[in-house]
Amino acid sequence: MNMSRIIMYRVVPTILIALLVSGLSAQGKQLFGRVTFPLGTVQVQVTTNPGWTKVVLNQEVFVGDKIQTLQKSRCEITLNGGGKVRIGEQTEMELTQANVTPLKKDFGATVNKGQIWVAAKAAFGETKNVAVRAPTAVAAIRGTKYRVMADTAESSVLVYEGKVDVIWAQAVEESDQGDAGPGDGPGAIKIGPPQEVAPPEEVPGPYEVSLEDWITLVEGMQINVRRDGKFHMFEFDAATDAELEFVRWNKDLDEQQGQ
Repeated sequence: MNMSRIIMYRVVPTILIALLVSGLSAQGKQLFGRVTFPLGTVQVQVTTNPGWTKVVLNQEVFVGDKIQTLQKSRCEITLNGGGKVRIGEQTEMELTQANVTPLKKDFGATVNKGQIWVAAKAAFGETKNVAVRAPTAVAAIRGTKYRVMADTAESSVLVYEGKVDVIWAQAVEESDQGDAGPGDGPGAIKIGPPQEVAPPEEVPGPYEVSLEDWITLVEGMQINVRRDGKFHMFEFDAATDAELEFVRWNKDLDEQQGQ
């Protein structure tokens, strides 16, 4: 038997296994996840094509891709390694980071407008970070559940489970300024140490100071961050919030999927 053929048979499967474990595609792109629930008109712009194309069920999406939903449209992305990011209607999102190892999974995305829902619990023994940059704020979780509403004037973060670290977007140190990793794209977020925040009544009044350091929000809290960094943090009305159609949709899916 030809020895070179034996070597090729052994080497190729090894390479494929390495690609599957790291989430790296055969084209060298870092896998962010796959579209598991496209509803309405959901489009993707890949790094190799400036045009927008309609996504299909189970389509893989990669770091550097951009996703947009039109009116009355939504999208669910299942993260590489577990967890969900769901995109509301008329939302634009860029996938900026996906570093996946067996015990540590870091994801990042930039939401230019609209709203998304993140549900990403960490499995036993692993850490899972999902950071979302909005025009005025950055939210970073470590295996929990939250919603981001993005706008150029003011962005909001609401925490439904666990804790979420939040900072003014302009104050964030970007990892592409020296700490970029193999799964990082432009805009990947370097998460700094948070500062635990006391109950809402003990923090400064609305929009009195700028959010220049990471702070941690707990379940049931909302923070609104303006373009100038001034912020308002408070306990949101859970009953009123639960009546929102996008929130109901996400909670129903979370319950069905065990998120």
